[in-house]
Amino acid sequence: MTQWLPRFKARLAALLPRGDLLRQATYRRLWTSILISSFGGQVTLLALPLTAALLLHASPTQMGLLTAMEIVPFVLFSLPCGVWLDRVRKLPVYVIGESTLALVVASVPLAWWRGWLTMPWLYAVGFVIGTVYTTAGSAAQIVLTQVVPRERLVEAHAKNALASSGAEVAGPGFAGVLIRLVGAPLALLVDAAMLLGSAAILRGIVVAERREPRADAHFWRDLRAGVRFVRSQRLLVALACAVGVWQMCHHAALVVQILFATRTLGLSEQAIGLSYTGMGVGTVLGSLWGDRISRRIGPGRCLTLGFAVCGAGWGLLALAPANRFGVVAFAAMLLMFGAGAVLVFINFLALRQAVTPEPLLGRMTSTMRWLILIPAGPGALLGGWLGEHVGLRASLGFAGASALLLALLASRVAVIRDLRELPAPGHHDERGAGEAGGIARQTTV
Repeated sequence: MTQWLPRFKARLAALLPRGDLLRQATYRRLWTSILISSFGGQVTLLALPLTAALLLHASPTQMGLLTAMEIVPFVLFSLPCGVWLDRVRKLPVYVIGESTLALVVASVPLAWWRGWLTMPWLYAVGFVIGTVYTTAGSAAQIVLTQVVPRERLVEAHAKNALASSGAEVAGPGFAGVLIRLVGAPLALLVDAAMLLGSAAILRGIVVAERREPRADAHFWRDLRAGVRFVRSQRLLVALACAVGVWQMCHHAALVVQILFATRTLGLSEQAIGLSYTGMGVGTVLGSLWGDRISRRIGPGRCLTLGFAVCGAGWGLLALAPANRFGVVAFAAMLLMFGAGAVLVFINFLALRQAVTPEPLLGRMTSTMRWLILIPAGPGALLGGWLGEHVGLRASLGFAGASALLLALLASRVAVIRDLRELPAPGHHDERGAGEAGGIARQTTV
């Protein structure tokens, strides 16, 4: 019995193409952890907003506030978190983050059982989740660069997206049935258990991390050095602006799509779960083809294509009738969002990691996450306000039109449009501002 698992792993590895990243044992463990965590995350993706919408009868404005509460920690903590991450080992932060998420998610069914569950409780849960994503999420992105060579980052992010998309295909249907059987609060216990399993797998990973602590390290000076490095890179500035606007559009649509499904289309929890399978199909397609598309047209244009696909999906749902065709449009929107988001993020993450020297990865990651999520909070609040005072379709229409306009504008920005391959790391000096090095020269063919 003890020899069965090694033999199974050997046979599985033999089926993979030579040189495939999944042949590497360390990356395979990381990928498996992502798969398990993502599957559980599909339960929370449906159960948390359904708890608010159906059990607590949340208004569109309250749904917008719930989403915004997950974003506030990024604004408050991202920059100091980056300085801290550059001074500590990242893997333990990642493991503790997964365990903390399990506890906070499990608090919802406990509060429901004790009769304590209110919207302020969910706001607090959202704030803690956002705090964990701010710290452990940034650490997770850096751990990947310690496991995978930089020239294979797009491939690694595509495979990670494939793990997430596999969960998104099977997870929503399972989540919908589970929520239907036991209720949204109790369904969250499944995610808590899977997060603990993910943390257990991560504990067995061994990474080689180079940390070079400086005797003259100073918190505020180091923070400013990270911000200066990002500011000095034209590519990073352009990416932060573009993806920040996309995040605003995404969160404006996100806060109303469950309400649109339940109140305009009249879908049940199970039907919503089945519809969310469309997002899984979209992320599978994006994961399978994203790396090829990026290599063919360049990571910059592939990123822009992702903006357009997402915008078209939101616009489609905004115009959909409240009948069976509207249900099809809801599933199609989720599919298009899944595919478009993969095209956005596999290129965005790979580009920003490729351009950054290792000593600055923590500060760059946190600074970029801070910049792109600043517009997300206002986007969520605006989407909620439009949904309550104008109509749910107005929020979706705003998101769709803005994302399509963003795609058009981004396609005209040379530093994005002309980028055909991953750039080399830029030069930085910890005692002064980062310098662009060879980045500007490598953004044209």
